[in-house]
Amino acid sequence: MAATTYEMDGSVMEGGGQILRVSAALSCIQGASIKISKIRAGRSSPGLRPQHLSGLQLIRDMCDGSLEGATVGSSEITLTPGKMKCGNYIADTHTAGSVGLLLQVSLPCALFAEGSSELCLKGGTNAEMAPQIDYTIKVFKPIAEKFGMQFDCDVRMRGYYPKGGGEVVAKVNPVKELSPINMTERGNITKIYGRAFVAGVLPFKLAKDMSTAAVRTIRKEIKDLYINIQSLQEKDKACGNGNGIIIIAESSTGCIFAGSSLGKKGVYADKVGIEAAEMLLRNIRHNGCVDEFLQDQLIIFMALAKGTSRMRTGPITLHTQTAIHVAEQLTKAKFVIRKADDEHANNDTYIIECQGVGATNANLRSFTYAHSDPAWQSGQPFGVDGVEDERAGCEGFTCPWFTAEVGVSRRASLFGPVRHFVFCFMLRFADGARFAFALQTARSC
Repeated sequence: MAATTYEMDGSVMEGGGQILRVSAALSCIQGASIKISKIRAGRSSPGLRPQHLSGLQLIRDMCDGSLEGATVGSSEITLTPGKMKCGNYIADTHTAGSVGLLLQVSLPCALFAEGSSELCLKGGTNAEMAPQIDYTIKVFKPIAEKFGMQFDCDVRMRGYYPKGGGEVVAKVNPVKELSPINMTERGNITKIYGRAFVAGVLPFKLAKDMSTAAVRTIRKEIKDLYINIQSLQEKDKACGNGNGIIIIAESSTGCIFAGSSLGKKGVYADKVGIEAAEMLLRNIRHNGCVDEFLQDQLIIFMALAKGTSRMRTGPITLHTQTAIHVAEQLTKAKFVIRKADDEHANNDTYIIECQGVGATNANLRSFTYAHSDPAWQSGQPFGVDGVEDERAGCEGFTCPWFTAEVGVSRRASLFGPVRHFVFCFMLRFADGARFAFALQTARSC
């Protein structure tokens, strides 16, 4: 399948795992081989680490492809994709490597599969130098879904440094294509909330100290909002010892920002809380619509979307510049960055604009049979007058927006030799809404 071969220098710009993740995902989606060299050349431990290897192996399986040179420490790999497949997949870093970064490389691929996929991701859920899983669920997910995607994340076990042991299951529905986003109006901050947690043998007091310090710091700048940061002790669903905090702010236009920090040995809990609070405030001050950690995560979806996307940001991070570089190298997407010049902008406010390539999912099945409702499968009457209900069949199909089911029954009437055929239709939408109707026909027996 892979007739085109790309080459990518893994040492340029940010020079870390992000180049690997974006390059590999775009390779799979476009069905083009890619050779990545000088992987993580600028890092203190260059080459592939276990979490990078797990991510590459995961998407290799998802696209039914081949992977050469992929071992821990390797500085060069070649990925040759086949056809994107849906299904159930497992990726395990066997370390505290971030499950959030595993999702970053696999989610774009799952969106362009033929049907729904379930990704079981194992490793660290709250790790340094990576988004906490809480950030992925509370910040990244609702904003990413503005592109028209739909996925769920179930945190089954939290895992901390150094052992990991966390487990997150992501269920992803495919798309035909991605829609562009327009996030240029920040609005007012209307809500601030979060969670401060401890796990394992660490005392609950640490959570309270982080929360109190964070609230005190935010209050210095934002005085008119109730700040709700819950203090939590994680016991049954946590592997290892850890503590940390994430604070989330929402705006009147649906923008979401966060600040977070993890505890370290020898660092006072109140300092952890202050660090997270200052990070949140920094990301609110620039009057952008996304924070510094969401910027780069949205670039690949902007590049793939059909149409022009616009995103208002604070200072452009090196990660974002790198993601744009990779996207432009491997697709025909065009990005423009300019200073925002409206009345709410300051010296740190920018607009990132992208003309996406409009990637379409050629793998998407028109009909995926699904018998999801026991009541429809049981042979029960459909509620139309008559007797001697005889179940004739029930079929259905799913697509990214709704599940449709069609039921058919045959009935013999009490009032003469007439047989009724009843066709029942039900649409189940992603938000839980249902629409049903029935059509009854009759013919003489």
